[in-house]
Amino acid sequence: MKRFFHAILLLLLVAFSAPAAAADAGSLSGLWWNDEKSAQIEIYRTGDRYAGKIVFMKEPVYPGDDAMGMAGQTKIDRHNPDPRKRSQPLMGLQILDGFRQTGDRVWEDGHIYNPKNGKTYRCKMTLEKQDTLAVRGFIGISLLGRTATWTRVK
Repeated sequence: MKRFFHAILLLLLVAFSAPAAAADAGSLSGLWWNDEKSAQIEIYRTGDRYAGKIVFMKEPVYPGDDAMGMAGQTKIDRHNPDPRKRSQPLMGLQILDGFRQTGDRVWEDGHIYNPKNGKTYRCKMTLEKQDTLAVRGFIGISLLGRTATWTRVK
């Protein structure tokens, strides 16, 4: 009788965990490699919106041949339009904000910040496959932009 009870319990656990795993397959949350594979961005839910921040960089310090004379120092947001923010480290920097899910695999109404040039763009993200995210930054309308392909960190 005890084995029968354990078998039923195991079946119930498997049955209820399968839909949760399927729901995660279409989830935006998690760790993503940028298109250059130079950084990982953690995308997370905040209320009914999504945001993202840099949590890993392959090269978190400036190289020895840095023209700005910052060799060996932690990389900072030196192109930020706000002079008070130019000394903040890139590690931990929030680069995505305000995304809301508008379709089965689509998140819109957000912004993406590009620390390479200090500019913020409107952005739309589409989960093309379970581990492939199309991130489209644009000015004004989506036609005037660029799409980068991010891949989920395994």
